Amino acid sequence: MVFERAQRLCEYRRLADEFDPLPFCVDHIIAQQHRGPTVETNLASRCFSCNSGKGPNIAGIDPDTGQLTRLFHPRCDNWSQHFAWSGPTLPARTAIGRVTLSVLDINDPLRVEHRRLLIEEGVFPVERD
Repeated sequence: MVFERAQRLCEYRRLADEFDPLPFCVDHIIAQQHRGPTVETNLASRCFSCNSGKGPNIAGIDPDTGQLTRLFHPRCDNWSQHFAWSGPTLPARTAIGRVTLSVLDINDPLRVEHRRLLIEEGVFPVERD
């Protein structure tokens, strides 16, 4: 149900599971150690890299302001409000976006290069309703 709801995309960087070398996982948006329940509204489709970066974090330090800021929440937040693609790089539009990019290391050079190659092939970003 989680993967189908997300249209088989990572709900953080919008990469399709078919283009990632590692299997996607179902993640607790609010980690169980923070009393996050195992219910549909607290589960997200996540690629291995984003899942590893996020871990049990629910917030991080904004690299611009130094303020503690919550991470993007795929069930409550609008992705386009916080992020916008610029080629293979994912810039942030908000503090929530900046913190999420930082904690999940979404613009790691290897990940950016992977997306660049997918753009060259014409398969990224995936536009889905």
